[in-house]
Amino acid sequence: MRTRLGTAVPAAASALILLASSPANASVIWDGDASRGTGVFSSILCDSPGSVVAQDNNDGRGTVFKFNKPLGLERCEAHGITVGGSRYTFKNNSTYYIGWDTSTNTDDAATIFQWKSYGTGDQQQQNYPVLMKVEGGVLKLFHIEVGEKWTLKWSTPVAVSTYKRIVLGIHTSTDASSGWVEAYYNGTKVASFSGRTWDDLGNDTRFGTYGSEVQDKRVINWIDGLKVGTTYGDVD
Repeated sequence: MRTRLGTAVPAAASALILLASSPANASVIWDGDASRGTGVFSSILCDSPGSVVAQDNNDGRGTVFKFNKPLGLERCEAHGITVGGSRYTFKNNSTYYIGWDTSTNTDDAATIFQWKSYGTGDQQQQNYPVLMKVEGGVLKLFHIEVGEKWTLKWSTPVAVSTYKRIVLGIHTSTDASSGWVEAYYNGTKVASFSGRTWDDLGNDTRFGTYGSEVQDKRVINWIDGLKVGTTYGDVD
């Protein structure tokens, strides 16, 4: 349960603010608040003894998701989102904004987000057009083009056990000149680029931790404030 610092306002003023803000929130697609449990995800990809749980860490944030990848595993992720009890299907030629807070117990958490393509082998051309990693204490944003051509688009040093707010805006397209990505970090726009962002069978979200390079590490990724919308204001 993501919280914000602020001052209290009178009840009448609060009502006016709520009425004024309602239209802006009309395009929220998904509220993945951890208080709703892991059912907000389409599936959990985390073999035992790994786990994804919703818990209160008594740090003032309320309930958050804990992705726990123990030694010996290379993956602990949540794949896709559910809306109205069913898996939500992202579409081509559409704009999505994906927001979440993340905090890892290590500065080598490998992949923490994938805009993952469906299919295997010849069924896909990009596998994961947009991907984020935490490596060597650095948060990195990559665009992966057809043919596994990786391009680092943005990076910044990050501290362990400290929450960071990430928002990715993705306009889906199989046309490299029409697709685009925007990235925001703690409320500041840090990257913007064009490129192919939609694979042949479609794409979906994956949150957590993944990578053969951290198979010998215990990685925990705490995730909070998950949202998907059609504008930045829906998820910031």
